[in-house]
Amino acid sequence: MKRSATLAAALATALLAAAPAAAQEAAEEMGIWTTLGTSAGPVTSPTRSQPANLLRFGGQDYLIDVGDGTAGQISRARVQTKMIDAIFISHLHFDHTGGLAAVLGLRFQTNGTDPLTIYGPPGTQELVDGVLASMVPGATANYGVAGAPPADHRAGITVVELRDGERVEVDGMEVSVVNNTHYSFPSGSDLAARFQSLSFRFDLPGRSIVYSGDTGPSDALERLARGADVLVVEMMDIPLTIDRMVAANPGMPEAVSRAMRSHLADHHLSPTQVGELATTAGVGSVVVTHFSGWEVNEPGHMQYLQDIAAAYDGLFLIADDMDSF
Repeated sequence: MKRSATLAAALATALLAAAPAAAQEAAEEMGIWTTLGTSAGPVTSPTRSQPANLLRFGGQDYLIDVGDGTAGQISRARVQTKMIDAIFISHLHFDHTGGLAAVLGLRFQTNGTDPLTIYGPPGTQELVDGVLASMVPGATANYGVAGAPPADHRAGITVVELRDGERVEVDGMEVSVVNNTHYSFPSGSDLAARFQSLSFRFDLPGRSIVYSGDTGPSDALERLARGADVLVVEMMDIPLTIDRMVAANPGMPEAVSRAMRSHLADHHLSPTQVGELATTAGVGSVVVTHFSGWEVNEPGHMQYLQDIAAAYDGLFLIADDMDSF
């Protein structure tokens, strides 16, 4: 089944906002969202990069999650690591943070010293400190030229940790976050106090974009997304993903298998749940990312479109890497 024959293709034409050169500046004032990586981790995909997104707004470039491969993917959008103005991290799972070392390391190697703020949930400071510590040998050796002046690989980098319900102003856009249901630590526990998984809302002058990050059904996300123009949301074929995880991990200990199955079943969204969220929140359109399931040329793919459409009558599509909206 060719992509041009699918419902997703027709909706992509309606949603795609890649502007011609003459209108590029105006389009960026509205905000251009590019899905750099649309795979659901942690099992890697030969056709989809790990979770990452690029938001271009007002001449600035922002990364939203930085999965493995992000540095290479932004170059396809004609963006280099030294051009990144801020990074937003939804949660600390490795499929969403694995590309951070490359982005920061290549930024250093290309003399990127402009201010870079990394926003993320509790634990982000510890993560960034660890990445910067790992860069010390390479930064000290640098280009291996005797007598070269030392350079500080930490220059310009700051971290802002965000918690449920907080808002920040970033370069003319309002960014709001809520703690979703991707973690289900017992209320009041040390782990619940220490870690949160965030969904983001970016209110731009021209439109609003909500990024779910990884989440299960979440009342907080529903409230955050209410009335948004675009909902960029994760979706997984949960039974198929469980089967694939089991197949990729023969001999998995039973306790680990139980935890993995519980996580996939409770902490992610099915196609029907995506449609229900979009309808309840009253969003204008839906972009599905963090995708794990049958691809567009496989027979099972059409069922996802039918399941979403049965619960939501707005515009939606399952995004590919490097789609822009």
